[in-house]
Amino acid sequence: MKKLLAILLSMMLVLTGCIALTACKPDEDPEPVVKVINVKLTDEQYAYAVTKGNTTLLNGVNAYLDQITDNGTLEAILAKYFENEGTKVGASLGTPDASKNNQLVVFTNTPFEPFEFVGDDGKYYGVDMEVAQGLATYLNMELCIVEWANFDTICEQVNNYPNAIVMAGLTISADRAEIVDFSTAYYEASQVIIAKADDTTFDGLTTVAEVEAKLATFTTATKIGYQNGTTGALYVNGDADWDFVGIPCSAEGFQTAALAAQALINGSIDYVVVDSAPAVAIVEAMNALN
Repeated sequence: MKKLLAILLSMMLVLTGCIALTACKPDEDPEPVVKVINVKLTDEQYAYAVTKGNTTLLNGVNAYLDQITDNGTLEAILAKYFENEGTKVGASLGTPDASKNNQLVVFTNTPFEPFEFVGDDGKYYGVDMEVAQGLATYLNMELCIVEWANFDTICEQVNNYPNAIVMAGLTISADRAEIVDFSTAYYEASQVIIAKADDTTFDGLTTVAEVEAKLATFTTATKIGYQNGTTGALYVNGDADWDFVGIPCSAEGFQTAALAAQALINGSIDYVVVDSAPAVAIVEAMNALN
């Protein structure tokens, strides 16, 4: 009997010790693995791109953008995805049909949160996707969302359909304007750098001039990634139309910015240059997963 009591007492002491340790252990947030360097390197404008020469569609898009800007709808949509306010509404992919004049074919490219991304339910969400749904209703057209995997060729696709539009966090640029017609701008964007969380290279730098002076000291030993076909690619490699001098580095393009960020975490590249809003979303997601 005494032996049994001794065993029970020992078990209670062990259990008590475990509970005490558990209770005393502080809640620990996961250590971040990547971060955004909060200096905006460029000034850009997002717009939607429609079939070249389709003035009817272009005028309809601009009229709708004017309406949702004036009545606060666009501001509310932005708040959903930037501040998590309100109920998000997703849309499904469709089947494009070049014979349909009443079909609005929307080309997009994911992941590019908060502008377009695929939810857990398989539907397409984001600022552009909600604007697309409202635009189709406004134009009294059938909405058909198409995922186009290669962002660098997305603009060429709209000319294959009577009424098509690119809604994919697309920056207005002279070269794109040669093959599509741009709507009025709806968002001010910029490029930023994603770095490893423990990287101190840009610590204390608060201006574009300071960051670009640091970038100018890089060599090919530094590897910088970006999404193919984006302004980030032009910024890294240099572009005369944008007055981008380029960064002396080993540049590497990826199909998506998220893949570039994963390469950063894996150690195969040192930095990523990407649009500021997606950069924040990517960093939050990567830090939560790692």
